[in-house]
Amino acid sequence: MKNQHRPALPAAADLYGDLEPAPVVRWQDYGPGLILATLATLAAAYLSERYGAPLTLMALLVGLALNFLSADQRLAPGLAFASRTLLRWGIVLVGARITLGQIVDLGPAAFAAIVLILALTLLSGVGIARLLGFGAAFGALAGGAVAICGASAALAIATVLGEKRAGQGQLTLVLVGISAASSLAMVAYPLIAHQLAMGDKAAGFMLGASIHDVAQALGAGYSYSAPAGEIATIAKLSRVALLAPVLAAIAWFFPAEDGRKAKFAGLPWFVVGFFGLAALNSTGIVPAFVNHAADDGAAALLACAVTATGIRSPMQTLMAGGPRPLLVIAGATLVALALSIAAAMLLVG
Repeated sequence: MKNQHRPALPAAADLYGDLEPAPVVRWQDYGPGLILATLATLAAAYLSERYGAPLTLMALLVGLALNFLSADQRLAPGLAFASRTLLRWGIVLVGARITLGQIVDLGPAAFAAIVLILALTLLSGVGIARLLGFGAAFGALAGGAVAICGASAALAIATVLGEKRAGQGQLTLVLVGISAASSLAMVAYPLIAHQLAMGDKAAGFMLGASIHDVAQALGAGYSYSAPAGEIATIAKLSRVALLAPVLAAIAWFFPAEDGRKAKFAGLPWFVVGFFGLAALNSTGIVPAFVNHAADDGAAALLACAVTATGIRSPMQTLMAGGPRPLLVIAGATLVALALSIAAAMLLVG
């Protein structure tokens, strides 16, 4: 799929930078959007400190309150940079909070559960799509976006499927629906975890294994607690790391059109950076003040990314393509949530 054929939609948490055309911009063009995101994040930080609310939750709410500003194209480069590049680097710095021992503590059973949840969520998308009269390819597109990493996975899957199987209208609807569903999940899922009286580890696993986009998964995790946020990060990035094998499987089930070879992305660099920094932190050679600085930096970058994500979220166009295709996203989302809760209660809690 070529960039010039893609719709110019704002997309929350565009991790790979491939959902939107990348126009040439000057460095000063980033200023207005970055200034807005920074000021909004500072306002969220004040509200968080003043009322004792989680910073990331306040950042999301402030961002959504300023969503109307996304119509100003002067803000677009800076907001895109904040919600995309700052998010990536924030994820890398989160690695300084985590050791490989914590990753191992999650356990092989929990990782196997993540793989199973991912597979069943994707297959449920295909099944629900077929029941509603859509093709299996659209089900794989919607189910895969829910199962792996939201909008970025949707574009990667659409690239493998080809435009004949996953048209621009379907892709656009999935991008909008997945962004809205992920924003809603960031607010609603921690409340569900509280209602179920989940511990930090179980809640972090559930949030990381079920929420669509990385920014919202991390935001939900850290809004629950810092330990839950760390577990949510591990669980979520484990799902992201499975993107390449899932795309390979989709390419096998859906042979390329017109004799062309299917293309799919490798392991994202920010995932490699996250686990690399966690490995370095596990050695014990990183000074405490460096860990604290990285911790503060990660919190600031993630809060700013979540704020920008809220400003850019295309919530107002959710129903533009009609409700029936969105039922596929909703159904796969409920499957992922139910399976994640079950796995968290049985294996982690």
